[in-house]
Amino acid sequence: MVDVDTPPNFSRLPEPFVGALRELARTRRLLVALDFDGTLAPEVDDPEAARALPEARAAVLRLNAMPNTRVALVSGRALASLIQVSGLPDSVLLVGSHGIELRLDSPDDQIGLNTAEVTRVGVLGDVLGEVADSIDQVWLEPKPAGFALHTRLATEHDSRIAHLVALSETAAELDDLTVREGKNVLEFSVRSTTKGEALEHLREYTKATAVFYAGDDVTDEDAFAALGADDVGLKSGEGSTLANFRVPGPIDVARAINLLADLREGDVHEQ
Repeated sequence: MVDVDTPPNFSRLPEPFVGALRELARTRRLLVALDFDGTLAPEVDDPEAARALPEARAAVLRLNAMPNTRVALVSGRALASLIQVSGLPDSVLLVGSHGIELRLDSPDDQIGLNTAEVTRVGVLGDVLGEVADSIDQVWLEPKPAGFALHTRLATEHDSRIAHLVALSETAAELDDLTVREGKNVLEFSVRSTTKGEALEHLREYTKATAVFYAGDDVTDEDAFAALGADDVGLKSGEGSTLANFRVPGPIDVARAINLLADLREGDVHEQ
């Protein structure tokens, strides 16, 4: 545990942010909600090889063990993938596929597609499969209610072509699709959910009096938009954001949540 008044290992965090964390740590019931890729874990070429930084994992486990404190991962990954790469205990709440899949304190909530949705997913898979097969280093990842088209290994030119063709071909075959554009990925779903809706669900479920949310992607902006005046949002990396604070990347997120754990632990001990 570091000295919460002058924490020596957190000098890179701006003082206004440290002050916001200090205030947040005093809340009665805290929800710490975190994106995974690019936030807790550095981005890697093989998504299944991603792992949270040791410092980030340690902070998550510390916070998760504290009274009146819940930790959740909120990810675009399918729930099964999120469980595998995070390797966290069941007491950590998990949200997969932007809110379509949940692992709360009861058994997993399973998505149940109706007959029409199953048919639409099949058509979507056929269309996107042709796009992936026709462009080098582009691949398709199945999701519970759709697919993600990954282009991170493709050239910039091929990635742009894949995005344009995928958007055009899916629009010609299917209407009312939910499409999310992330970092070198396009996600298509026959159901509409956002990380903001997922965060509101988690807030209600945990009865949180304040929320800390950290994320790095365009899809995390929906969560930042759902934060209130007593909450704190942290953007990891570059890009425009609604978050009220920003750090360069995952190592700084790890520093931030370790500091939050120190501050929260000190507050709990004083109560």
